[in-house]
Amino acid sequence: MSEPSGISIAGAGSAGGAEDPHPERPDRYKWVALSNTSLGMFMATVDSSIVIISMPAIFRGIHLDPFGAGNISYLLWMIMGYLLVTAVLVVTLGRLGDIVGRVKMYNLGFVVFTFASVALSFDPFLGGSGAVWLIAWRVVQALGGSMLMANSAAIITDAFPAKQRGMALGINQISALSGQFIGLVLGGLLSAWDWRAVFWVNLPFGILGTIWAYRSLRETSARQKSRIDWWGNLTFAAGLGALLISITYGIQPYAGHSMGWTSPKVLSGLIGGTLLLVVFCVIESRVAQPMFHLALFRNRAFTAGNAASLLASVARGGLQFMLIIWLQGIWLPLHGYDFADAPLWAGIFLLPLTAGFLVAGPLCGYLSDRYGVRYFTTGGLVLFSLSFVGLLLLPITFSYWAFALLIMLNGMGSGMFSAPNTSAIMSSVPAGYRGAASGMRSTFQNSGMSLSIGIFFSLLIVGLANRLPNALNSGLRAQGVPPDVAQHAANLPPVSTVFSAFLGINPVQTLLGPSGALDKLPAHNREVLTGKEFFPNLISAPFHHGLVIVFGTAAAMGLLAATASLLRGTPGLDPDQLG
Repeated sequence: MSEPSGISIAGAGSAGGAEDPHPERPDRYKWVALSNTSLGMFMATVDSSIVIISMPAIFRGIHLDPFGAGNISYLLWMIMGYLLVTAVLVVTLGRLGDIVGRVKMYNLGFVVFTFASVALSFDPFLGGSGAVWLIAWRVVQALGGSMLMANSAAIITDAFPAKQRGMALGINQISALSGQFIGLVLGGLLSAWDWRAVFWVNLPFGILGTIWAYRSLRETSARQKSRIDWWGNLTFAAGLGALLISITYGIQPYAGHSMGWTSPKVLSGLIGGTLLLVVFCVIESRVAQPMFHLALFRNRAFTAGNAASLLASVARGGLQFMLIIWLQGIWLPLHGYDFADAPLWAGIFLLPLTAGFLVAGPLCGYLSDRYGVRYFTTGGLVLFSLSFVGLLLLPITFSYWAFALLIMLNGMGSGMFSAPNTSAIMSSVPAGYRGAASGMRSTFQNSGMSLSIGIFFSLLIVGLANRLPNALNSGLRAQGVPPDVAQHAANLPPVSTVFSAFLGINPVQTLLGPSGALDKLPAHNREVLTGKEFFPNLISAPFHHGLVIVFGTAAAMGLLAATASLLRGTPGLDPDQLG
């Protein structure tokens, strides 16, 4: 394989990673770079989750019934569109950062992200048109977020010496990961005031970050004189995009089935996307200046770190969705909270997860600089997996303190792993490849999030489909619902029931509202059906069955990730392997 022009790989060290092309730079600059990139990562990841909790307010604000015919697609695309774009584009934008300048690409990301946030908050349409406006500008926002994600780790790696990278990248990664969960709380608070405030909150951070970045950040690495790998970029974007789009449609109902995995559109997307990625690998192995430098995977530290990151991301990515549904659909109503208030309180009750990140991430990043990464990454993933075992053993109406302890341990395990693993990946490549390596790392992480949602939702819906219809049919009939109406409601795809809980809407009203049967029942039966206990008690057993499948799978993936981490070997890239 040919070496890209203009890149020297002779300085790739063993223990410390790539040799720093700027060994002596003022201490102040590295802290400026860390602060600004951490702000950028926090802002980008907050927006990947803030919309999740805000969905009920957004749909009410644009006057769109999420359960109308075809409207579930709008809901899914608002959630998945952002993740899909960031997964597809970060490698390309990281490679462009190597060519035109990492700081230049990063600064442009702040501008694009901030402008898209303004456009989102001024949605001029209602109904389906309003949803399309939001989805389209979320895609643009994700483009800006991808520029930030793809280049922030490379900027930090350039700015910090090897002995401090674990600490610096740890702070940066914890800013990103905590942003995902702080976004849940912010979404609940802001959407209770005005759904547009969900997007307004980005403006002060975006304006401050943009001005600060353009005034303070500077290029500290040599640019590469390189040609853009157009065919590689196109086949990668098309292949990965087809796979992730197919997953989005795969968890939607199709032709009487509870999910769409048998749809010709989904199957052709999965097969076609896989074939395009195979073509991409062939192209990348033959071009002189590839966007995705496959030779990096000859380094065991780089390969094992990314494999562990992908598996951990799959295990972690769907966790917040499962916990939100568990809290909003069952636990909170049974503890006296209204369905409409459940989204806000779900975000608050998940704060121990964020606390675990914040405690373990920077500390383990700092310690890994002194004692090495393997014990922290592998130990963190083992703790992470054990927390899933604990969650699946919890009763459905758990004691909150047991739940809080388990999700805090989950967060601590993720924090122990994420910061040292990122440092190990970035330190294992030569300086000229840091932008591409950062993009590749982000692609595995973001793809894992998208895959996780598809996998975990599918497993949950399979578990519900086996048990929910009978429980729902008998429960509705016991409250006087006519047999034909009860049977029809029981046969509706479980995804509608799941999304009702996810959106903080009483599922019984969603199931029976269109038939008008609810209004014809005696007041007592109507009160029972729409109360806080009927549906949570009804769904508890089927939902717990699905959760056991989901958390068991997550625990297994976490242990696979721990195995990959344990096999990472000695950091550093052998220059002969890249020649």
